[in-house]
Amino acid sequence: MTLSLCTAQLNFVVGDLSGNAQKIIAAAHEAHAAGAHLLLTPELAICGYAAEDLFLRPAFQTACDEAVQTVARDTAHLQGLVIVLGHPQAVAGAGLVCNAASVLRHGQIEQTYAKQSLPNYGVFDEQRYFSPGSQPCVFEVQGVRVGLLVCEDAWHPGPARAAAAAGAQVLAVINASPFHGGKPAEREQVLYARAQETGLPMVYAHLVGGQDELVFDGHSFALHADGSVAGRAIGFQETLFFIQARSTPAGLHFAADTIPHASPEADLWHALVLAVRDYVGKNGFPGALLGLSGGIDSALVLAIAVDALGADKVRTVMMPSPYTADISWLDARDMVARLGVHYDEIAIAPQFDSFRQALARVFAGRPEDTTEENIQARIRGTLLMAMSNKLGAIVLTTGNKSEMATGYCTLYGDMAGGFAVIKDLVKTTVYDLARWRNAHDPYGTGFNPIPERIITRPPSAELRPDQTDQDSLPPYEVLDAIVVRYMENDEPIAAIIQAGFEPADVERVTRLIKLNEYKRRQAPPGPRLTRRSFGKDWRYPITSRFRA
Repeated sequence: MTLSLCTAQLNFVVGDLSGNAQKIIAAAHEAHAAGAHLLLTPELAICGYAAEDLFLRPAFQTACDEAVQTVARDTAHLQGLVIVLGHPQAVAGAGLVCNAASVLRHGQIEQTYAKQSLPNYGVFDEQRYFSPGSQPCVFEVQGVRVGLLVCEDAWHPGPARAAAAAGAQVLAVINASPFHGGKPAEREQVLYARAQETGLPMVYAHLVGGQDELVFDGHSFALHADGSVAGRAIGFQETLFFIQARSTPAGLHFAADTIPHASPEADLWHALVLAVRDYVGKNGFPGALLGLSGGIDSALVLAIAVDALGADKVRTVMMPSPYTADISWLDARDMVARLGVHYDEIAIAPQFDSFRQALARVFAGRPEDTTEENIQARIRGTLLMAMSNKLGAIVLTTGNKSEMATGYCTLYGDMAGGFAVIKDLVKTTVYDLARWRNAHDPYGTGFNPIPERIITRPPSAELRPDQTDQDSLPPYEVLDAIVVRYMENDEPIAAIIQAGFEPADVERVTRLIKLNEYKRRQAPPGPRLTRRSFGKDWRYPITSRFRA
């Protein structure tokens, strides 16, 4: 006996029910033509993940039901193909919805499984929307009994054991598991444990694509019954991933292609490119626009944008102030020449002088300080948003996580824009990725995009004479380590000090994190790349007097 399984690792658009249905139907036809017996779609494939409060709208549920019927009807003639379709399902008479997976055969819904383990941590709010199921689902394909799980079900022993007890010979897990650094390998470790506990092989079908702040990385995979990897799909791309299973005296044996895991930097780069491409494309922007400073952050964002969208869809503008160094002009011009993007220069000295003159009477007797620095940033933000309004391109902001954590950014200035590309990368990772991109050419552009001097010169906001970031902040190696320990890993302040950091640095950084919550609440969304980002993962009050 042989069984051909196919995971439809596809990129869906939340709420595009008809487009999602047609994509699933096309995948079903392709899988059937290739001889597949079972097609697995990702979690909530019909509506996209996550539809958030759309799940609370009865009209949305009705439209999802109709899209499920469309898939069933338009694949009914594909004899010998069983489809597992992820979708929300109303619970009859209860006024509730479950996170469901239906088994489609010959145009009919044969069974529907309700996800049992509903995550309610980090970026997940599933208990807000869904009612949990309690029963296993096992169905037969080519004489093989397949147990069905949905995403978080596989992170706990109970649902897998229940499916095994119900007679499953293989477990099929459909997923929408958001990416963060290290997550692909982590998933395989979790599923390894389930295989060891149940003695069953597993197929993990995963979503790919960007959805607001979340990135889904694909990397669908299959495990043998002993938990070893039988096959792995490519990451960050749509694909139909096929697994061939044959019966042996020891049970099912899998055979599939195996794509090696990429480096952490490669995964981050592909996640950033996918996030930008999908946010711009799915929201209908004709292109992107960003301000260049000649510094590392805007250089990295520009390189990501060109890899994501192509040079013809990216515009840049340099807005020098009286404090902009000559090398900043030169390096910015060098980079845009390498990449071939549209480039403008708009000096802001006249506008800056006008603001100072307008405010002179009000500010009389007070020395210049960060107020004047922020005026420059806000002039630039206003010019960028004006260009966005006129040209239609979305403004990509260039602030990093170190700046977002400590408030080293200006409301309505450098924070102005539509998508904050590197808001979840600390500064040291920004440098790591810049070096990685210069050493690699993942999209065949044929050049290293970032001038070396941008990477090696001391970073500066260039808003006052001879300014560097380290005038106002601890060294980035220290700052970033404290941010990661305190913000991402939830380490207590005392533990960070005990790890060898200076108490004054720890107090200063953690205090700045608390003080600048009001800024972060007004920041644009940006891709989540770590275990904890400033966004849905981080929910602290703006008004609070608690101090650890």
